[in-house]
Amino acid sequence: MAERFTNRLARETSPYLLQHAHNPVDWYAWGDEAFAAARRDQKPILLSIGYSACHWCHVMEHESFENEAIARLMNDLFVNIKVDREERPDLDEIYMSCVQMMTGQGGWPMTVFLTPEKEPFYGGTYYPPEERHGMPSFSRVLKAVSEAYRERPDDVRQTAKKLMAGLQSLDRSQSSDKPLDASLVERAADALSKAYDSRSGGLGRAPKFPNTMVFSLFLRAFHQTGRRPFLDMTTFTLRKMAEGGIYDHLGGGFHRYSVDERWLVPHFEKMLYDNAQLAPLYLDAYRASGDAFFLSVAEDILRYVTREMVSPEGGFYSTQDADSEGEEGRFFVWDRAEVVQILGEEAGEIFCRVYDVTDAGNFEHRNILHVTLEEGEAAKMFRKEPAEIRRLLADARQRLFEVRERRPKPCRDEKVLASWNGLMLSAYADAYRATGKDEYRNVAEGAARFIRERLWSEKRLLHSCKDGKAKVAGFLDDYAALAIAFLDLFESTFDAEHLAFAEQLAGRMIESFWDALGGGFFYTGPDHEQLITRTKPAYDGSVPSGNSLALLACLRLHAVTEDAGYLEKAERLLRLHRDAMEENPFAHALLLAALDFYARQPKEVAIVAAGGAAGARELLEPLGRHYQPNQVVFCYDPAKPPARVPPFARDKPLVDSRTTAYVCHRYACSPPVTEWDELERRLEAE
Repeated sequence: MAERFTNRLARETSPYLLQHAHNPVDWYAWGDEAFAAARRDQKPILLSIGYSACHWCHVMEHESFENEAIARLMNDLFVNIKVDREERPDLDEIYMSCVQMMTGQGGWPMTVFLTPEKEPFYGGTYYPPEERHGMPSFSRVLKAVSEAYRERPDDVRQTAKKLMAGLQSLDRSQSSDKPLDASLVERAADALSKAYDSRSGGLGRAPKFPNTMVFSLFLRAFHQTGRRPFLDMTTFTLRKMAEGGIYDHLGGGFHRYSVDERWLVPHFEKMLYDNAQLAPLYLDAYRASGDAFFLSVAEDILRYVTREMVSPEGGFYSTQDADSEGEEGRFFVWDRAEVVQILGEEAGEIFCRVYDVTDAGNFEHRNILHVTLEEGEAAKMFRKEPAEIRRLLADARQRLFEVRERRPKPCRDEKVLASWNGLMLSAYADAYRATGKDEYRNVAEGAARFIRERLWSEKRLLHSCKDGKAKVAGFLDDYAALAIAFLDLFESTFDAEHLAFAEQLAGRMIESFWDALGGGFFYTGPDHEQLITRTKPAYDGSVPSGNSLALLACLRLHAVTEDAGYLEKAERLLRLHRDAMEENPFAHALLLAALDFYARQPKEVAIVAAGGAAGARELLEPLGRHYQPNQVVFCYDPAKPPARVPPFARDKPLVDSRTTAYVCHRYACSPPVTEWDELERRLEAE
């Protein structure tokens, strides 16, 4: 038996890079060794960027990178570099911008051709092994790019020069002197609502993404204006998603996106960052609407994460793959006969009717579970009480889940990424605030310990950790997301250590990333390797931008500490992106949320109780279920005040020895209140 070929990627820790360690392609990881080889051999660089849960990345690997003839072409004509976009988001951001400038679109796998000086001159995304649907074959692209590099070097230099100029122009925002008022949030929500799909929920047509930050902005617009359609668009969308195939009805959690507009057929990978943002959105929909359905979905998301995505040390893993047994979605789909065999005839028939399981199937002759019949309708159809239908379906889901657990599972990428861990830590802190359940606090505290012990080293943050090895200097969004997360944990537990660490992270973030000359935050710090440009991203895509997160962190830290330095940077950032928010609200939804926080100013809630938070549950619990997007909360025992109390909460006495709350807003504080109804009225007063 021939010895299996192994390339340089076998030395890496990234699961995505290790997936390619046995390709016949002579892959390099990103680094000096590859660039030295390109200069020595006078070859262009083929840069391929993807991630472990990416279905089309697997397809291109199988079709092209495992193909001996194509690999030979790649090795003969190029120096080939493979990058995990999750491990190196700095590279992904730069070169994705270039691909979008060249082609008008982007995606993964991303294929970019560079000079040995790392400057791009041609690129695209997925290329098939032979010409297909009007797309050139990968071999043809390889030969054409190599020929152009050898025979038309002036053209290549000119193209690279234009792309470099385009990159430089992306970060030339100008400070605006227009008002920074909350009316911009309402206008932005109105503009975004024009893309709303009233039939299936969501924005636009297929493919359809959750667009979490947009719907969170809609809830803010509802809170600001009282206009019911903003709430209705959000709750309708979230219900449709939770009833659709994009949601895992057996195991909890959401898949990446839907390829159709009905939320039926997803790309089956599950991303930590999607679920980290969706759980708080469902919690806020519960708070704003009072409908416990949304709370149940949020808790199902977190049950999934706790079960599948928490490492033994407490950090959160990154992704779960779409593929298993060589097929996309195989782990998640069902045959009708299999369902009936497991559940029995009666329960199987009811389950199949509710979840659209048929002999013909709704996905490649199998079935993606999605709700097509409400429990009340099923009760009438099968002449049973709704409560009995509810119990039957819950039992059926559990039995099918147990059977599914015995199937070969999709691969899991066990990298722990700082920024994504920040988003998920915030979700658990929010769930603890909404429910008071210690299980959520325990997971959040475990993640916090992991971050401080494994990702925080010598007063600087590291971006990722895998197999006990932490590497790559932290990026802007790592610092900002974690500063927010520790603030969230502080406002849920009132443990002063969490506030102190949030300030430590923010201090390092400002020191390392703030552009004192032009304003805004750079994505990389001064000790990062020198790339072809140093960007200041403010585009909110599937994950929040670093500048949006940094802005929110600064505003919230100012609200807690009253440190004017935070506010000065926040105001400068808001002015820098004020016009962009108005011109393209879809790309700046979290920036707009931060503007809402700034313009309306947070309600500052101080609660004092004998025993601190443990003695204040009668106010803290309903407060945690109340929708108030702009607030700061602190609770303590006035007989034993902590060493550090936020300015708005200082010197607040108990009334008649009862748990007492004070609401401060715009530098004025309310009289003390001791009942929830009165506290709620104070919170809702302008």
